Amino acid sequence: MQITRAIFWDTHYESIHWDKNASYVVDRVLHYGTLNDWHQVLAYYGREKIKSIATHLRYLDKRVLNYCAAFFNTPKEQFRCYNTEPSVQQLWNS
Repeated sequence: MQITRAIFWDTHYESIHWDKNASYVVDRVLHYGTLNDWHQVLAYYGREKIKSIATHLRYLDKRVLNYCAAFFNTPKEQFRCYNTEPSVQQLWNS
């Protein structure tokens, strides 16, 4: 898979096990990837696996959550991150 190396800034790119670390890869692509990265991940993992991963992630940016809810035609309430309060409360809205 050819995904932008910069989104894995804290990992040795060649050591990523694409199947074993699927949640990590999908999370990084959703938050930091390009459209090409998204297409690569979609082709590699498939729509259902990505949906399963995305709905179980503890955190998704509001923008990413809205995109995933629309793309997978799934209510936001079915995403774990929507129903889980962050452990660190924000001091102001961003």
